[in-house]
Amino acid sequence: MKIDRPDLVAQLERRLKTSPAVALLGPRQCGKTTLARWFAGRTPTTYFDLENPADLSALSEPMRALSKLRGLVVIDEIQRRPDLFPVLRVLLDRRPVRTRFLILGSAAPELLRQSSETLAGRIALIDMSGFSTAEVGARNIDKLWLRGGFPRSYLARTQQVSGEWREDFIRTFLERDLPQLGIRMPAPMMRRFWTMVAHHSGGIWNASSIGNSLGESHPAARRHLDVLSGALVVRVLQPWFENLSKRQIKAPKVYVRDSGLLHTLLGIRSSLDLDRHPKLGASWEGFVIEQVLTQVRPAEAYYWRTRAGAELDLLIMHRGKRIGMEVKYGDAPMLTPSMRSAFADLKLARMLVIYPGERRYRLADHIEVMSLDAAVAEVMR
Repeated sequence: MKIDRPDLVAQLERRLKTSPAVALLGPRQCGKTTLARWFAGRTPTTYFDLENPADLSALSEPMRALSKLRGLVVIDEIQRRPDLFPVLRVLLDRRPVRTRFLILGSAAPELLRQSSETLAGRIALIDMSGFSTAEVGARNIDKLWLRGGFPRSYLARTQQVSGEWREDFIRTFLERDLPQLGIRMPAPMMRRFWTMVAHHSGGIWNASSIGNSLGESHPAARRHLDVLSGALVVRVLQPWFENLSKRQIKAPKVYVRDSGLLHTLLGIRSSLDLDRHPKLGASWEGFVIEQVLTQVRPAEAYYWRTRAGAELDLLIMHRGKRIGMEVKYGDAPMLTPSMRSAFADLKLARMLVIYPGERRYRLADHIEVMSLDAAVAEVMR
């Protein structure tokens, strides 16, 4: 089964027309290489896979190897050779532009730092994740939520095979991928930390509490979180706060970005397990937020909460408007005092309450209940 990804293709086409280099960044196995190889098949391309010893050898003298190339040059897994960034800077400054570069990589902190500092103003960044609801279709939303968006997990022949793939992914990520990215931490300790993040997914981050549970300092817990966030497997959602009369929470919230990985870390193996699990609501919240941010790509995104209890799951700044989103796992969400407070205090243009149902209905002026797909379409309209 093949699932097309037209939005990502359109982004790549648009960015390569305007930028001499484009970096496609995402976690391992999210489909970057498949997309790049398909894209490369449409135009004269030179392809370097830095996990291939022959390609690594071919770039032993990168300036000589790359300077003579024309057309599109793809460099896959570039985090293995961060020394290429200064070379690329020189090549991208040549005039006229004869070569365009498509760089693929797992977005380690070092990769982002190198590209932002060395190639500032020369490179466009595209974040890539697993499949979206727009790509798999609304009728498959429950399957996507349960298995997550990694292609090999979502497309697996059975739920058991999908779960086995995700377990293998987690183990490989911790034992091989993190060390390749320069992260030297024992895999069992990182597995334990990641599992703790999963149990706190959708909650306020408390580094001291997590650190104490691990027997480490809170700065160490923060470093571990930065590692997983930088590798695009954990999302850190910052709080929105401004000069309001109410006291506001200023610590971030954390989410495991892929719902399938979240379920594996929580020991959820089936739809029945998910329905009975205490993190059901948090799982739905994280899934919805990730889908909204991936598809809408707002300029800014936050959550909001006051110490008195008023809260908003997601606040996005999109096309000059403040749009609030509240995520509910229930049959018929109702208007709450918290929603009224968030709408008034944050001066929202509108609030969308997203739930698993299909019926759309109005709660108050500019406050509506709707499905995930309807909310995404509404914001992007």
